[in-house]
Amino acid sequence: MQSLTELARLVGAELDGDGGRLISGVATLKAAGPDDVGFFANRRYRSDLATTKAGAVVLMPEDRALFNGPCLLSDDPYLSFARLSAALNPEPAIEPQIHPSAMIHPSAQIAPTAHVGALVDVGAESIIGDAALISAGAIIGSGVEVGADCRVGSRAVLADRTHLGARCRIGEGAVLGSTGFGYANDHGRWVPVPQLGRVWLGDDVDVGANTTIDRGALEDTVLERGVKLDNQIQVAHGVVIGEDTAIAACVGISGSTHIGKRCTVAGGVGFVGHLEITDDVHITGMSLVMRSILEPGVFSGFPAESNNSWRKNIARFQKLDQLARKVGRLEQLMRDPKTEKNSGEQR
Repeated sequence: MQSLTELARLVGAELDGDGGRLISGVATLKAAGPDDVGFFANRRYRSDLATTKAGAVVLMPEDRALFNGPCLLSDDPYLSFARLSAALNPEPAIEPQIHPSAMIHPSAQIAPTAHVGALVDVGAESIIGDAALISAGAIIGSGVEVGADCRVGSRAVLADRTHLGARCRIGEGAVLGSTGFGYANDHGRWVPVPQLGRVWLGDDVDVGANTTIDRGALEDTVLERGVKLDNQIQVAHGVVIGEDTAIAACVGISGSTHIGKRCTVAGGVGFVGHLEITDDVHITGMSLVMRSILEPGVFSGFPAESNNSWRKNIARFQKLDQLARKVGRLEQLMRDPKTEKNSGEQR
């Protein structure tokens, strides 16, 4: 347990209330108890705030009057809540060991502080860094580099020559360095193109469960520092994703697409290949990106266009049937002007 005074200092929030109150966990406003801290960042949950039993709440200064108990005031309650959760729920310490069932090539280098779990296979000349955790059943190919403090989930595969920077998180069942989908057509028969590149991850990259990242055909597939990928994403060969870009589940990125820094991509988005996406682009869910995006902003639709344009077009599309009927009547009137006169007489 930690005091509110300590927690406020840790997350850079302003304490308003009893700083000596001890907090042991985090929870939603509805589920929180006296030893928990909750957060309020969306006014749709105002009724939950009014009835919460939380020992303290993180909220914006302008919402202070909505809660009678101790508060941590923050301009970004969700961010502060995330930091509180990390402070109260630290990752378990790594227990240095190499499980007896692990298969380690004699030329591999395993840091003394690393943990290699049961049935892990580490290939020739691979390097496992300080305090890295390789979970049970993971496969580490030849010439792989796993940086310090990385976490590789159970049954994940790091194929030959894959590089992980420091503090990367690789989810269960993820595959990095799989063969890229490259074929040349020889009179109707497909000839595979050798995939000679690798997958290269910078520091602090997260890759979700069952996500696949193909190695490049000639150049590397690159995820720069701070990239965050959700579960079940397909990143094709030669893709480059810029720093601090976050991509939600079930996105498919075709080969040689370059996505800039600080972008966000919502779930189910598709990218055709060989596109350039500039920095600070935000793409809404289920969009299809068929053209390069060279200006920052929000983009939506099928195919994706500026969000403002897409919203206008969707509004008009909903009136399409009404418009079609109107055009049909006008066409009929042009063919037979008497139709309108007769229609009026019948009414």
